[in-house]
Amino acid sequence: MSRPSADPAAALRPRLPSPLQEVRDARFDRHGVRLLLKRDDLAHPEIPGNKWRKLVPNLRAAAAEGRGTLVTFGGAYSNHLRATAAAARLLGIRAVGIVRGHELAGRPLNPSLARCAADGMRLSFVDRATYRRKDEPGVVAGLLAGLGLTSGDVCVVPEGGSNALAVHGCAELGRELERELPAAAGTVAVACGTGGTLAGLAAGLGAGRRALGFPVLKGDFLEGEVRGLQRAAFGGPAGDWRLDGRFHCGGFARTTGELDAFAEEFEDRHGLPVERLYVAKMLYGLGVLAREGAFAPGTAVAAVVTGPPEPGSAHGA
Repeated sequence: MSRPSADPAAALRPRLPSPLQEVRDARFDRHGVRLLLKRDDLAHPEIPGNKWRKLVPNLRAAAAEGRGTLVTFGGAYSNHLRATAAAARLLGIRAVGIVRGHELAGRPLNPSLARCAADGMRLSFVDRATYRRKDEPGVVAGLLAGLGLTSGDVCVVPEGGSNALAVHGCAELGRELERELPAAAGTVAVACGTGGTLAGLAAGLGAGRRALGFPVLKGDFLEGEVRGLQRAAFGGPAGDWRLDGRFHCGGFARTTGELDAFAEEFEDRHGLPVERLYVAKMLYGLGVLAREGAFAPGTAVAAVVTGPPEPGSAHGA
């Protein structure tokens, strides 16, 4: 394994700007609203969308400091773990994934974790109590020591990839959209897990546009997380944003029959595979908001498609 590339962005060869695609959908047409899809899922074949935008600033920092091992965190179906594993393989560096759930250690790997392992990621399963304390420096130091790693060679990236560096990376998404969107597009929507993409997106958009986040987890913690990330990245609030927490479908990795039916119909109508845990919830929520009159006739709403269906799912690539 080598030291990280001095220019990870060039080494990973993304497709940027990612495509902006208009789709005609009756749920929006009947209210006089255009739907634009920012296809960030097509930014890179293995490190799609917001994961690429979050990882690259962290990879640049790792390269500058000569750190050749990425250590990060995630659940058993983490998109972030898969993206980190793929990035490490493509750059020829080491990656370690600390996975929530010690009970998973003795079980066959699910398709998501199997992909991580195939890309060379070392998986370490920890109990849930320890995982909840993963942001504590002492806990991180203990985990690294248990893995035989020294802090000088390690770049620790938080769960979901969301930190101040990642927020700056996602601000470029907002600036990219600002160059592409028509004036009539006042709202840019994105599904939210840890809040880093929303925090950066809002900062990159220009005056007169609002970023709208759809949390995929239950609870009212995300607003504080987004504010904290913006403080860390920019020193305070940045841009216009809000959250609509009605569409998590019971929490992370949860769906409903209604959501699945919506996603299947959207796929059939537009020929677009719809990732269920993030993207489907955002698109469904936007349809409800259009019905509620949240978007004025004659305007447009842009939706960031952050990634494709997970591998091994019925709708995966």
